[in-house]
Amino acid sequence: MREWRFVLSKKWLGYLGIAVAFAIICVLLSHWQWDRRSENLALQDKLDANYNAKPVSIDSVLPTLHSYDSSDEFKPLRLTGHYLTSKTYLARDISYNGYPGFDVLVPLQLASGRVFIIDRGWVATGNDHDYPDSIPTPPKGEVTVVARLAPAQGDVPGRTDPKGVNEVARIQPADIAKKTGLTAYTAAYGKLKSETPSPGAANLPKPALKPQVDWSLNLSYAIQWVMFALAAFGFLIYVIRQEYDARYSDEEDQRWLEEERERKRQKRGPTDADIEDHELDEAGYSSSRPGTMIGR
Repeated sequence: MREWRFVLSKKWLGYLGIAVAFAIICVLLSHWQWDRRSENLALQDKLDANYNAKPVSIDSVLPTLHSYDSSDEFKPLRLTGHYLTSKTYLARDISYNGYPGFDVLVPLQLASGRVFIIDRGWVATGNDHDYPDSIPTPPKGEVTVVARLAPAQGDVPGRTDPKGVNEVARIQPADIAKKTGLTAYTAAYGKLKSETPSPGAANLPKPALKPQVDWSLNLSYAIQWVMFALAAFGFLIYVIRQEYDARYSDEEDQRWLEEERERKRQKRGPTDADIEDHELDEAGYSSSRPGTMIGR
């Protein structure tokens, strides 16, 4: 074991300290990713609970035109009114399963006179132009709508509403209210779940997809950081072994060669020269001094 005492030198103790420090950082990062996973799982549970909740009145979650609480996201609202079809807007650059298109935004005027923007769903970009081939029309007259609550989208630098068309760059009810002069809820809008009476499948855009919080990446990163910590010690052991080989490999190789020669000799058995020497010894001759008789 004396050969391994070099690992107790300041240099190798310093390397060990670096490996330990790196491993501690990796463990802390792994723990952080694990906490993020737990947070995302809790967020998914909350979204699932809201998504599957029974519909409530708009006044119970939006008491004023400008109020919104993120804890109410995706809660279904039951609203009764009539669509203002002539004031339909299209939200540009909306992706649906990887395909480009638009979301159809139609104001729903309630009995109170207030307007709540309904996102009726997605339609594809046209085959030969940069707008839909057709826009499904909502039911006429009084309609009961169930829509899931969603927050108004924020601004994106460099993106502005196209001029001269009923299109918007972001889904912002306040922007639509300003363009139309309507008294609307400005902090949130609704993603359509159902309409009564139903306009039929032909007049329904594709509904919004159920939200999913991706927590699998957090789990993967947590495991990876633990593996990095273990790899640090594995690399240190590898470097120590390389140093050991550089110091003592010649002696070990020579010892191994001698042992290998002896093993092969014993496996092969005595040679003719060995047998002859043995017979000469038995006859009284010294194999080390040929021709000399040793008296008995």
